Amino acid sequence: MAENLKNILIIKPSSLGDIVLALPALSALRRSFPDAKITWLVRPGFAPLLDNHPALNDIILFDRKFLGKAWYNCRAFASLLTLIRRLRRARFDAVIDLQGLFRTASLAWLSGCRKRLGMANAREFAHIFYTHKVSQDQDCIHLVDYYLKIVRTAGARDLDVHFDLPIDPVAAQEAKKLLTERNIELDNYAVLIPGSAHPDKCWPAENFAALADKISSQFALSIVSTGTQSEKSLVARLAALANVPIANLAGMTDISRLVALLNSATVVVSNDTGSGHIAAALTTPVVMIFGRSNPARVAPYKRADCVVALEPNTRGLKADSPNPKHDIRVVTIADVYEKVCSQIERKSPQADKV
Repeated sequence: MAENLKNILIIKPSSLGDIVLALPALSALRRSFPDAKITWLVRPGFAPLLDNHPALNDIILFDRKFLGKAWYNCRAFASLLTLIRRLRRARFDAVIDLQGLFRTASLAWLSGCRKRLGMANAREFAHIFYTHKVSQDQDCIHLVDYYLKIVRTAGARDLDVHFDLPIDPVAAQEAKKLLTERNIELDNYAVLIPGSAHPDKCWPAENFAALADKISSQFALSIVSTGTQSEKSLVARLAALANVPIANLAGMTDISRLVALLNSATVVVSNDTGSGHIAAALTTPVVMIFGRSNPARVAPYKRADCVVALEPNTRGLKADSPNPKHDIRVVTIADVYEKVCSQIERKSPQADKV
């Protein structure tokens, strides 16, 4: 596919972490096709991550839950038809489905675009809708590399990895306000992220609490913990278990504020969840704890020093391990603390951060 593409659609509605890992593919497309219009189809809750991205021209919102009611709800059916008409009217030169599910691949097909790229191993028979099926192999175990292989098949040539995650200045001021209201020094705090959409990806709260005590004692850092509104009680439990004050910001940071908060942190400690991937994309010092999910696929890109996991590089291509030895509870406080010390002592560049 060597032609100069002028109108490209990326389909990657979710999840937050996977969207972050797809950002280098977006940047590669922009550098390779500087005059193209590039559009991203994404769920409304994750759209703020892409707002004002320098490589993106347009965003199409995909309300999966609402549109999933189309078979019995007239309004949802009408919205689905409107979406399909919008996709068809756009006359895309290439549609790149990085989600790999039936619903996203079928939207690629319904767009009417003649060049539809996706994963050869896509689930739910999604691959039947693609004109170009891109296989994953040992050279592209990591999702960043796999997504880049897909856009290379589309014709992208400049494949250097850049995440280019913009900081919203208004959100940065709001994040600072949240911190100052809780007497947190703006350039001297650690962020703990104890939650996840999957409970079995969560390192125990009592471990996070013990880690908070160690970080505070050794480095004199203030401790902040964040998460979704539904994780507020988890963060409250963490705070109750710790012997040092922990500012509970769960439910108080939308995506834009979260990006700003993580951008200015001294160090971030996270489960395998979207917030941790944002911190990694910002090049903030980060420690990410892995259990069943395969670090070789989704760990901070080329930052092995950030990863705490058993056998992080020998699990093959599979996304998850059913082996009990990869249970996240096997990871010790000492393992994580050692990485935290290493990250802080490395003094990753923090200058010019908002």
